[in-house]
Amino acid sequence: MVKLTATGIKALKVPGRYGDGRGLFLVIGKDNRRSWVLRIQREGRRRDFGLGSAQTVSLAKARQKAADIRDQLEAGVDPLLERDRKREIPTFREAAEMVISEKQDGWRNKKGAAQWRHSLEAYAFPHIGDARVSEITGPQVRDLLAEIWMSKQETARRVRQRIAAILDWSYSKGFREAETPLRAITKGLPSQRNGKSHFAAVAPLEAPAFVQELTAAPASTGRQCLLFVVLTGARSGEARGAIWSEIDMDAALWTIPANRMKAGREHVVPLSEPALEVLQFRWANRVSRSPLVFEGTKHGRQLSDMTLTKVMRDMGRTETVHGFRSTFRDWVSEETSFSGDIAEMALAHKVRNAVEAAYRRGNLLEKRRILMTAWASYLVSSQSSNRIVKLKPAAHN
Repeated sequence: MVKLTATGIKALKVPGRYGDGRGLFLVIGKDNRRSWVLRIQREGRRRDFGLGSAQTVSLAKARQKAADIRDQLEAGVDPLLERDRKREIPTFREAAEMVISEKQDGWRNKKGAAQWRHSLEAYAFPHIGDARVSEITGPQVRDLLAEIWMSKQETARRVRQRIAAILDWSYSKGFREAETPLRAITKGLPSQRNGKSHFAAVAPLEAPAFVQELTAAPASTGRQCLLFVVLTGARSGEARGAIWSEIDMDAALWTIPANRMKAGREHVVPLSEPALEVLQFRWANRVSRSPLVFEGTKHGRQLSDMTLTKVMRDMGRTETVHGFRSTFRDWVSEETSFSGDIAEMALAHKVRNAVEAAYRRGNLLEKRRILMTAWASYLVSSQSSNRIVKLKPAAHN
């Protein structure tokens, strides 16, 4: 049989079946549609495999596809079943959406899904988004992480964990033959400075001056919330989401429920006198019946995280709001004789099992009250008066 040629194919006009050898045919229909078909005779059974339109599949490509199918049959693999199996395997982008859909109901932070999508769209999808999860290799993951591993350390670690979660999910679903070689991937990357990136923080020695400047202006909601964050050592989201039912003014306690805590455990915060002053001022000057202590400009909505950041930027500060937790922790270590465990509990960090058990029984609550009182006294030590909340209300900012 004379083999087909690219030039000869263009000259064919009559409908029919034109062979190229070894079962490969160019089929021309009455409407001049052209397609490739591979006919295989095996064990007395004839099977035809469509290889695509001749408009998009060249002669060379058709020959390669035919050779691949013959190889699969020789290896005992059914090409049609294998093709259907590959069609079922999702791309990394598709798998990511399935993982997010399954996980998001269990996330405490409702912004989690958006955060996953944003980081993956920025750093993973451009490299592996359209690849089948079965085809993604460790070196591919390593190479995409390398681009941000040193410049965006915290982000890079989160992207690494999210990629691993998606690929391991794919393995559990049968889409991959192996789990993610996360340890090997990490070993192939340079060591990050200090193993972690820290939030920029106000130095402990500068904290009293910062509080003095913060409270020098009229008491806006943003300034008061930031002051409350500094005084309590709480995370920004915990303070901004505080509601009045969590506050016990008489006992001077703020009980944050488990569903609002990063660790998923209820946390009780002893309130110092300055912290209580903030709350008393908020209660006396509330303008709605919202349960929120620090209500934003929209009724029933808490302040945004950027509101507190803006307060700091308006003060000419470049540090982060979250960094005040480090300021507090460094002050405990450098300026006091309080134990590190007490400080870790005040920050709602996980500590040694024996101590944590004691904390849960409430035995260390009073020690933490003494610690938070000392912290507040340190912060207002440069104030001319103990009353650090200005009594003149101001608009939200």
